[in-house]
Amino acid sequence: MSNVLELVRADLRGFAGYKSARSESLQGDVWLNANESAWANPADSSGSSRRYPEPQPSRLRQTLAQLYQCRPEQLLLGRGSDEAIDLLVRVLCEPGRDAVLVTPPVFGMYAVSARLQNAVLVEVPLQDGPEGFVCDLAAVESRARQTRSKLVFLCSPSNPTGGLVPLDAIATLARQLRGQSLVVVDEAYAEFSSQASAVSLMTEHDNIAVLRTLSKAHALAAARVGVVIAEEALIAVLRACQAPYPLPTPCVELALAGLSAEALQQTGERVASIISERERMQLQLQQMSGVRSVYPSQGNYLLVRFDDAQAAFERLLAAGVVVRDQRGAPQLQDALRITIGLAEHNQRVLQALRQQEIAA
Repeated sequence: MSNVLELVRADLRGFAGYKSARSESLQGDVWLNANESAWANPADSSGSSRRYPEPQPSRLRQTLAQLYQCRPEQLLLGRGSDEAIDLLVRVLCEPGRDAVLVTPPVFGMYAVSARLQNAVLVEVPLQDGPEGFVCDLAAVESRARQTRSKLVFLCSPSNPTGGLVPLDAIATLARQLRGQSLVVVDEAYAEFSSQASAVSLMTEHDNIAVLRTLSKAHALAAARVGVVIAEEALIAVLRACQAPYPLPTPCVELALAGLSAEALQQTGERVASIISERERMQLQLQQMSGVRSVYPSQGNYLLVRFDDAQAAFERLLAAGVVVRDQRGAPQLQDALRITIGLAEHNQRVLQALRQQEIAA
């Protein structure tokens, strides 16, 4: 048995889950095994939507495995990386007993999934310093041991702070927590980062899992396609606990089209443009009065502290620009998160904030 399977809830280690009609490898030209309609809906010109989709579409799985440099058997497709987070918490944590460790301020779905599972939530806050927010991995390791945390979520690049967790530090943490914790590295914004993926660490550390998504760099947020990459035995357990048909056929077709060679080239060009605009925006914002600090970012966003964040938020709204108000998050009582958009969008942000500067 794989070592990582020891982290799975004991009652789920042999769980077979639900076997849908499409999970059977059967051949035929008259399909009468899934109680589907033999007639197409008038709105469905191709007639394909009357059939259930593949539970794990093989072409998309192979394409993403190639993109993320892993084996298809190491990858589970789902409804964005949100579903993967929920599955990991449900599969590893016994309600009321096991703990989930997070590093706030950070993406809120880790805590939401923990609460829904009645898992103990352990927080090790990021440390705000001269280089921006950084993860105190010595404290993470210590707290994880003290609380026997089953899951440790590391967001890298971190949302909303934009910082990275170095790969060598992730490897060290995984080695220290081997046999106790699964270290989950959320790489939703990895395409905008200068750091290689933590997938490269998985050959030596079977207690590392990686989350990826097509929502950000690939511009397919509405398709809701995400993956978890992990040790093959753990993927098999997660799949057994997943609802039967996670991805609709139109979303799969859109994802495949969006991962063509031509589309990937355009994605690369788009990412390069975003990074360039991110650097320009950071420089421009840092020069404004009323801006306390702009954090260095490896994502497609900037976290900005203001002397008067409410006034900045309202000024942007008046200019038709909606940004993310972070003032309810720990340590961010004066901060807004600004996504990097088109050059003209970014210019509207700067113009609106300059008007505030003049008004002040």
